[in-house]
Amino acid sequence: MTGTLHTMNIEGPAHAVERECEQILRSLPQWFGIEESLCMYVRDTARMPTFVLRDESRVVAFISLLQHFPHAWEVHCIAVHADARNRGLGRKLLAHAESWLGAQGAWLLQVKTIAPTCPDPHYAETYGETGAFYAQMGFVPLEVFPELWSAKNPCLQLVKVIGGAPREREPNASAPHR
Repeated sequence: MTGTLHTMNIEGPAHAVERECEQILRSLPQWFGIEESLCMYVRDTARMPTFVLRDESRVVAFISLLQHFPHAWEVHCIAVHADARNRGLGRKLLAHAESWLGAQGAWLLQVKTIAPTCPDPHYAETYGETGAFYAQMGFVPLEVFPELWSAKNPCLQLVKVIGGAPREREPNASAPHR
């Protein structure tokens, strides 16, 4: 896959792309090194809106989205094949997904990633690149969940308003009262 990318097309929501998405994730063991999580992300491409970026006939990147409320969605998984990274493909795919989400009425997007407080130096290294990507895309940190995934794998939640300011909030979309 090294070399120049040719004609690129974004397709989606795509179906039956599990094999291609798995190949992408397996090319990135430093980000997707937990087998159980990798398999979950692959399975989820079949049940969640998933967009793929093709370079001619080969899928080189994908993004899967999870809806929490009509206005609130999550980047469940985004990945660019190791041989196609640092060419703006993740930015292009995320921008496309945000446009699609805006057309669905969404205005809030979140993503969860490894927190910079991770004690594993291997994962701590990946956070710098991941954090910079999300910051460039307009996400801001909201909260660290020290044990959402596990004590060895703390989670950072980042959020972003997309598609402009909310027009009306749905009555059932507010947080539950304590």
